[in-house]
Amino acid sequence: MVRSLWTAATGMNAQQTNVDTIANNLSNVNTVGYKAQVAEFKSLLYQTLQTATTTANGEAKPTSSQVGLGVRTSSINSLFGQGSLLSSESDTSFAIEGDGFFAVRGEDGETYYTRNGDFTWATNGRNGMMLTNQDGLPVLNSRGQAITLPSTYVTSKITITGEGAICYPDAQNNPRQINGMNIGMYQFNNPGGLERAGDTLWQATEASGAVLNEATNRNVQKSKMVQGYLEGSNVQVADEMVNLIVAQRAYEMNSKAITTSDDMMQTANNLKR
Repeated sequence: MVRSLWTAATGMNAQQTNVDTIANNLSNVNTVGYKAQVAEFKSLLYQTLQTATTTANGEAKPTSSQVGLGVRTSSINSLFGQGSLLSSESDTSFAIEGDGFFAVRGEDGETYYTRNGDFTWATNGRNGMMLTNQDGLPVLNSRGQAITLPSTYVTSKITITGEGAICYPDAQNNPRQINGMNIGMYQFNNPGGLERAGDTLWQATEASGAVLNEATNRNVQKSKMVQGYLEGSNVQVADEMVNLIVAQRAYEMNSKAITTSDDMMQTANNLKR
């Protein structure tokens, strides 16, 4: 195959992935807790046309002649920068300021992590209430257990401190923590290594490192929980539109390279006739 056709084709494939990533970011600009993604690229192998040697006259030729064989997508990284805080009228809306994550238990029994703090109190079928996300997945405390309360509690009176402690007013109307109950917050040494599990959920992997419990680990800077707010997406629309234009122009240039190579081969065929 002609090298220029293959090289330009790999460029078009890479830029298509880039456009897909940007489009996904723009589509989730209003998704609570969404973290933007960016496509990274790397060069493919180089083919050596001529090695460093000497000319026929014995003169030194220290440089070689190599030509690249295109590009490919090396990774799609998540950007975990802080999103803006959006005011919410719900008492069970929570935003995190810092590097922490909420934890929820999936339907498969596995633990997933999220920055989406849009929670609600739901009945758990045993005359009690359970704190869940909007998909009904239980929110976990710092001990990895689901947060449940008896049905005698009035949910509108429940408050959450900045450290995640769940409080209820006593007889003097002073908020008191309920049986040491709290909302767990967790961190990772390498959040970029987390694996997306759909929506705004992530799952721990070997690349992310072991989960760090903020309640028990003294070596991490603790996050702050803000009640009555949600963390918006960290997608910057202006930046994404600029990146989209750049990706489109790069796609067009690779397409033009294929057209030019085709014209050159057609010219060569016509010379033979």
